[in-house]
Amino acid sequence: MSGGSGGGSSAPGRFADYFVICGLDTETGLEPDELSALCQYIQASKTRDGASRIISSATEGENFEQTPLRRTFKSKVLARYPENVEWNPFDQDAVGMLCMPKGLAFKTQADCREPQFHSFIITREDGSRTFGFSLTFFEEVTSKQICSAMQTLYHMHNAEYDILHTPPTNDKDSCSSTGDCNGTSVSKLQRFNSYDISRDTLYVSKCICLITPMSFMKACKKVLEQLHQAVTSPQPPPLPLESYIYNILYEVPLPPAGRSLKFSGVYGPIICQRPSTSELPLFDFPVKEVFELLGVENVVQLFTCALLEFQILLYSQHYQRLMTVAETITALMFPFQWQHVYVPILPASLLHFLDAPVPYLMGLHSNGLDDRSKLELPQEANLCFVDVDNHFIELPEDLPQFPNKLEFIQEISEILMAFGIPPEGNLHCSESASKMKSLRACDLVSDKRNGNIAGSPLNSYELLKENETIARLQALVKRTGVSLEKLEVREETGSKKDLKIQCDEEEFKIYQLNIQIREVFANRFTQMFADYEVFVIQPSQDKESWFTNREQMQNFDKASFLSDQPEPYLPFLSRFLETQMFASFIDNKIMCHDEDDKDPVLRVFDSRVDKIRLLNVRTPTLRTSMYQKCTTIDEAEKSIELRLAKIDHTAVHPHLLDMKIGQGKYELGFFPKLQSDVLSTGPASNKWTKRNAPAQWRRKDRQKQHTEHLRLDNDQREKYIQEARNMGSTIRQPKLSNLSPSVIAQTNWKFVEGLLKECRNKTKRMLVEKMGREAVELGHGEVNITGVEENTLIASLCDLLERIWSHGLQVKQDRSCTAFVLEDRASAYSASTQIWAFQTTRRPTLHKGKSALWSHLLHYLENRQRKTTSGSFSTSGIPLDSERRKSDSSPAMSPLRISLVQDMRHIQNISEIKTDVGKARAWVRLSMEKKLLSRHLKQLLSDHELTKKLYKRYAFLRCDDEKEQFLYHLLSFNAVDYFCFTNVFTTILIPYHILIVPSKKLGGSMFTANPWICISGELGETGVLQIPRNILEMTFECQNLGKLTTVQIGHDNSGLYAKWLVEYVMVRNEITGHTYKFPCGRWLGKGMDDGSLERILVGELLTSHTEVDERQCRTPPLQQSPSMIRRFVTISPNNKPKLNTGQIQEAIGEAINGIVKHFHKPEKERGSLTLLLCGESGLVSALEQVFQHGFKSPRLFKNVFIWDFLEKAQTYYETLEQNEMVPEENWQTRARNFCRFITAINNTPRNIGKDGKFQMLVCLGARDHLLHHWIALLADCPITAQMYEDIALIKDHTLVNSLIRVLQTLQEFNITLEASLVKGIDI
Repeated sequence: MSGGSGGGSSAPGRFADYFVICGLDTETGLEPDELSALCQYIQASKTRDGASRIISSATEGENFEQTPLRRTFKSKVLARYPENVEWNPFDQDAVGMLCMPKGLAFKTQADCREPQFHSFIITREDGSRTFGFSLTFFEEVTSKQICSAMQTLYHMHNAEYDILHTPPTNDKDSCSSTGDCNGTSVSKLQRFNSYDISRDTLYVSKCICLITPMSFMKACKKVLEQLHQAVTSPQPPPLPLESYIYNILYEVPLPPAGRSLKFSGVYGPIICQRPSTSELPLFDFPVKEVFELLGVENVVQLFTCALLEFQILLYSQHYQRLMTVAETITALMFPFQWQHVYVPILPASLLHFLDAPVPYLMGLHSNGLDDRSKLELPQEANLCFVDVDNHFIELPEDLPQFPNKLEFIQEISEILMAFGIPPEGNLHCSESASKMKSLRACDLVSDKRNGNIAGSPLNSYELLKENETIARLQALVKRTGVSLEKLEVREETGSKKDLKIQCDEEEFKIYQLNIQIREVFANRFTQMFADYEVFVIQPSQDKESWFTNREQMQNFDKASFLSDQPEPYLPFLSRFLETQMFASFIDNKIMCHDEDDKDPVLRVFDSRVDKIRLLNVRTPTLRTSMYQKCTTIDEAEKSIELRLAKIDHTAVHPHLLDMKIGQGKYELGFFPKLQSDVLSTGPASNKWTKRNAPAQWRRKDRQKQHTEHLRLDNDQREKYIQEARNMGSTIRQPKLSNLSPSVIAQTNWKFVEGLLKECRNKTKRMLVEKMGREAVELGHGEVNITGVEENTLIASLCDLLERIWSHGLQVKQDRSCTAFVLEDRASAYSASTQIWAFQTTRRPTLHKGKSALWSHLLHYLENRQRKTTSGSFSTSGIPLDSERRKSDSSPAMSPLRISLVQDMRHIQNISEIKTDVGKARAWVRLSMEKKLLSRHLKQLLSDHELTKKLYKRYAFLRCDDEKEQFLYHLLSFNAVDYFCFTNVFTTILIPYHILIVPSKKLGGSMFTANPWICISGELGETGVLQIPRNILEMTFECQNLGKLTTVQIGHDNSGLYAKWLVEYVMVRNEITGHTYKFPCGRWLGKGMDDGSLERILVGELLTSHTEVDERQCRTPPLQQSPSMIRRFVTISPNNKPKLNTGQIQEAIGEAINGIVKHFHKPEKERGSLTLLLCGESGLVSALEQVFQHGFKSPRLFKNVFIWDFLEKAQTYYETLEQNEMVPEENWQTRARNFCRFITAINNTPRNIGKDGKFQMLVCLGARDHLLHHWIALLADCPITAQMYEDIALIKDHTLVNSLIRVLQTLQEFNITLEASLVKGIDI
């Protein structure tokens, strides 16, 4: 971070370490900068071709093809004061390179010669940073040798140019600034860059620079500007320049944390202030400039790229803009810190750094002429390119969205608008805005990777206008007729009437905007990571050995943390948790056990997190994914205002030094050669060199901190306690005389009642949310309360359970328990502290990510094991009642036992979950999914001896009535289906149990082939699993498949009796107990049924009869796949009841309606699309009825399938096309498509049989929106007349047209097919 101190531990508290002068060394003369020239030459040679060669070489080509005024020459460090300081050794190469990154610049009297300020950073090998501030200006060249050398270079250049380029051009002289050269003709370019010694005055760049341990950018800029002003103003300065430089180097101290300092420049006072250790770190660059240059949308996108550690390249003509953007983005990351290559200003000689295959944040200087397309950058897929001057950003591929991005942008926009800054940025602040508008407008619109929304630059702001807050603000402004800026100024003057700010109004506004924006960004992380501490995995070994093995260690329970997060956050957070900056942040947390040795940034962040957690517990609200606005802005602003109103210290004024007569000579327009003898050493007894802060400041610090502590702590405490008291009437801390048992009982009862009320509200809210619209229709709440993320609701319930299990927990137990319980806020010996413990209702501070609930479960497990070994107890668990699963006359799976202990062991076996808090939450999720949460907790609390041992008498868990009501509320969760364990822990290994039930009647025992099975779910599939012959029941383990959807089953057709009639397949998840039944009822074997060797079965989740009775508002029951032999016409037409045309139309309508409803539901509420396509009442089944209606009876003993009819139709159309008897082009395209699909399905290597092929065709037709075309095609086909009776539906044009219209409704939906349905097909 930019606020960090750069010096070593022994560094004294000096404001500046060095004063440096860089420029032209007249003794060595003009020395070409070969590295920089080579880079420019390579860049130019890449772009030069054909006719463009002349232009490119003249504008940006090889160093020696350029006019001498535009060539690169080496700059040197001419002087530095002092020579060296031990705590910050001088790095001459780095300072020389960064003071003048492009070397020396020459200009003539016709060029613009305004001084330019920029800052830079030097990062040392140990990661510490030093800050540099440089002012570059132009001085007249007085050396005749240099002027002659420049003239000679021009003669050589012109002669060479005339030979290389024809026709020869007019060499009339004319001068212009480097940046203003926009001519396109060679003659113009040559004329603009000439020099004549007899007529022109030559100027060369020089720079003065301050090297400081901390980044006080505004103060350093003023110091340098006033020094430059002193040498350019007609009147000499009051004192020699040495006096001012000596003062800044040796007599101005660094302000201590939380203090302000005033010191004297050449012409006026300079003020700087430093944040206290409880505020955001020092940051002194104007955030305003970044938002004006890029706009809010682009800044947030760039910020996201930086957090995910993409390569970031900033591109600008201005060095200071590069530095401002880079420092702003890294400062806004608080509490995280950029860990990779950080070079905000990349010197021309180090361009090869851009090829580094690592994350970097670098700034590249542009000359204002190069187009983005001419930059050849590596690995552009992972690169974020930011053209700062042109308001343009090119994003890397697959960039996830920052959580709550729109609300976040809106909150920032409101702040910017209050300061009169448009959220889309000020395009006019860029000098090249007009050029950019003409050149790039079309590119911006067409470039999909651009962070801006296509269209005008205002479009991102148009989105914000929809927002209520901004709309209200605008409406208010419109009514009052007051502009936003005036409104803001009026508020400012009102707020500052008591305090006189020492700095000017504009500077104070920069401070205000900076802190407001930074607080909003910091608040995002405080909200997102409010619970991060409980997921930190503390090492079991000592620090040294942990540090040695750091690479192999896991330091954060990512799976558990992510399981608590709202689903929209996951794409961003899952990647962010893998970054180096997050790993380093957690490492810091582990390394700093004590408050004293804590990293300052971490200390500030943790204190903010504590406040949020304290507030969340005191005012129990649902944990939500709703956007929480920043509430700390006023407090942060007040701190800065106080420091600027009352300056804590004024440094010693500059004074005359002991200089010899004649020293300090002044010459207008030239920076003088300073006297090194007076600047090389500081005062003999300098109090700053002995200690970090003077004694009077330390005394002041103690007094001020004491008063601040009393004032702020009481205010804060009162504020939070007032908010907490929303739960009930005001509670005051009782006096010792009031400690009667009745007072204790009454106070405790109020708190227990509050917990119970919160439990009731949470369970109702979760049920209403789960039931969605259905609940609203039944009168349980309003439409707008739904839509809260399920993950957050469950995480909120876990928080509540933790608080209930932490209430009244015994502190003085055996250490095995207390090691992972909680620390009490006060000692346990006094009854008053007992009362205070449940008055404040503060969330207990858990040690090392431990959980009170998991601790209780472990104690319970230990007790059970002890009783088992003593033979007094059985841990086998309770088998599921026989009526809990649908009974079947056929063989069924042995029931899964209900066992609290077994569920705990499942959680303990999940290696991804590292902390006890994570295990407790996973156990709660598993119990909810199994509908056993209330039952398990009741069983846990039935061990009264253990509860008495662990909890005090007043604890919630020992209040019997409240406990019963609490368990009753939890029982209501059994009314809905949660998949909160399956859907969250997607990477864990799960054992699945398979049972295959063949037909007993038809010789299943004689089956000789080798069967296989492949199970698919929403999260993946198993691949082909070989089943040992004659084994019909087996268990296997694989990565979580999610909710199961299909089973593919088949065999290899080997042996004498390769025929298999399978009734159904059952698959059970052995952790969650979910059992799926996949009906089949079909043969697998050549020559049997439709000749299929494999079938795709669609499954249904089995539920208990009791559950079905309990549910009044369940989601629609899942459909099942057909369990009858139904997809072929046999000699016995009574096998299946024949439907009339009305019934068939109704079936089609229901199938299509089901699909339409599926797509109109919110994504989270959608069921399985595979069931709607291939289930018993699905689209495939309905279309089968269409084609079977009126099908002519086949010959004896021969089955005829729909697929046979479709193949004949294909042959007919192919013959027609060969004979070139095609009616119309549209019809021809449909016929070709139809034939292509039939051929592709027939060519599939799978042995899916004729009915399987028909199912595949319908699914592909639905996906590609071709079904209605094919129906029309087949209705007109002569083959239909041959194979169907006259009464057939397919021959009735009215009914066919009706069917086509119904099928056309599928066109608006994007149907994605499960992989198992179209495996082996590539269309």
